[in-house]
Amino acid sequence: MDRRLFLSTAGASALAAATPRVFAQAAGMSGNGDDARLSAAFAAIFERALDRSPMFVTSLGLDKGARAGAKSQLDDNSKSGMMKDLAATQAAIRGLEGFQGANLSDAQRLNLDVILYSLGQQTVAPGTFGLNSVQRPYRIFQQGGSYFRVPDFLNTAHTINDSADCDAYVARLDAFARNLRTDTALQRDEAARGYLAPAWSLDLTLGQLKKLRGQPAAQSSMVQSLVKRASAKGISGDWQAQATGVVEKAIYPALDEQIAAIEALKGKTAAGDGVWRTPRGDEIYAAALKQATTTDLSADQIHAMGLEQVADISAQLDGILKDAGYSSGTVGERLAKLNVEPSQLYADSTDGRAALLAQLNRDLDAMKAKLPQAFTTIPDTKLEIRAVPVEIQDGASNGYYNRAALDGSRPAIYFINLKDLGDWPKYGLPALTYHEGVPGHHLQISTAQTAGDIPMLRKTAFMSAYTEGWALYAEQLADELGGYATPLDRAGYLQSFLFRAARLVVDTGIHAKRWSREKATDYMVEKTGFARPRCQREVERYCTQPGQATSYKVGHGVWTKARAAAQAELGDAFDIKQFHAILEEGAMPLSMLEQRVAARAKAAKGA
Repeated sequence: MDRRLFLSTAGASALAAATPRVFAQAAGMSGNGDDARLSAAFAAIFERALDRSPMFVTSLGLDKGARAGAKSQLDDNSKSGMMKDLAATQAAIRGLEGFQGANLSDAQRLNLDVILYSLGQQTVAPGTFGLNSVQRPYRIFQQGGSYFRVPDFLNTAHTINDSADCDAYVARLDAFARNLRTDTALQRDEAARGYLAPAWSLDLTLGQLKKLRGQPAAQSSMVQSLVKRASAKGISGDWQAQATGVVEKAIYPALDEQIAAIEALKGKTAAGDGVWRTPRGDEIYAAALKQATTTDLSADQIHAMGLEQVADISAQLDGILKDAGYSSGTVGERLAKLNVEPSQLYADSTDGRAALLAQLNRDLDAMKAKLPQAFTTIPDTKLEIRAVPVEIQDGASNGYYNRAALDGSRPAIYFINLKDLGDWPKYGLPALTYHEGVPGHHLQISTAQTAGDIPMLRKTAFMSAYTEGWALYAEQLADELGGYATPLDRAGYLQSFLFRAARLVVDTGIHAKRWSREKATDYMVEKTGFARPRCQREVERYCTQPGQATSYKVGHGVWTKARAAAQAELGDAFDIKQFHAILEEGAMPLSMLEQRVAARAKAAKGA
């Protein structure tokens, strides 16, 4: 999922046309003059920022009207682009700091605090380390780089409705070739500074690059995505010839250059698997943990938290597994046996994949019917469930979510990696759907996007601890709503929690305690019972994206703590629907979340 805060611009009129409810609030959320001035400042920052990310303009469905030009462009991935973004963010911070002494409403004060926090975090990687991200410190790796991001973006985010959209697609193919060459040059520069992914990551990357490059140009996924969608809409034109020409003459030579560069650099990468192997690696990891969790928890504290939770969840699973007839061996060994039971597996075939996706949709529909028990506001944003494209499935995550366009022109998508159906025993699938779909990411992100009383800067923000913490809380809520039909389904939900708790141990083990990839994978297999290939893919993600995996369980702990505190404050007057209405206030750091839940509970008690 693309979780950047900032997008790119062409004018307030286009956003007002696309999202009138949003901008009516952004322009006049006022209780007083200072509120109104701050709303105008937020809108101006958003407008200036939109110009810098045409890809996010597209992801929000705003690439039309006055913004149509964005649809022919990709983001500037150059070093100068990064520094321009940094300068603009620093200028925005300076402007907003002038409002700290203003006479603001409580809602605007929260908006100011959250946005200043978000902007401050955006300056850390480029301002302190000269990198794009502390959580993604490598330019090119098995889940990062233009080669990984752009083809999937063109297929899933770039809509095709008329010939102008087709022309824009071809223009973006040209831009893709340029971005590939920029990535290659910058990776050489960053490798010279000591920032190069581990050798095994580069091997995975090379495999994916070669798979993308190895298709005959006319049959490549990049060309066929355009051809098939144009044909489906009856759009005339020889789009295959145009796109094939760009792929053959521009993209494939750029891929050849990147493949050669990675092969040449691979032997020069530092030994080890954690970010500690890079210059200032310990500082980068500390910054990544702070950004991922929105807390000041240390690596040692998070590691200890993980060990405690692994033990507690394993004890809960022990009882369920014994009742189901799995009583021999460790919890991990028993889960491993359950994972390969023929009755738990879909056939590793086209039909088996179709049957799995059909079941996910049934689970989604069943949970949608239960949502009114716990939510007053339920957005009607459409969600599709799709398999991860085969071109990137080797390095992609097991599951992820892409938000919908703001105007509903493109649905949200929940992707599941179906490279190996052995990764997906049936008893674990409901929890995944509740995490990625409803009441998880889809409900939370759609609620924020359709809320009428927060600025666009916050509607489009992503904070991993808040969002991933909510998605784990959603798995727990699904249990309360009767979403797990059998004891084994509930074991799947607890295994999901066990998996996320083990991440706390593994991520800190890799980056703070210098565990090897093999040691981390051994731990995951031993504790979670998941197949080794799946565990290894996960560990490889943690190695190259430090800190991110800790956000889930840290965030979940704060969500459950905040709810327990509200229940203690309100007693019998506690209303689960009103508690969940906090989602309409948008993502925020965990400390602010606790404060807002407490304030809402006190207000409800006094009402």
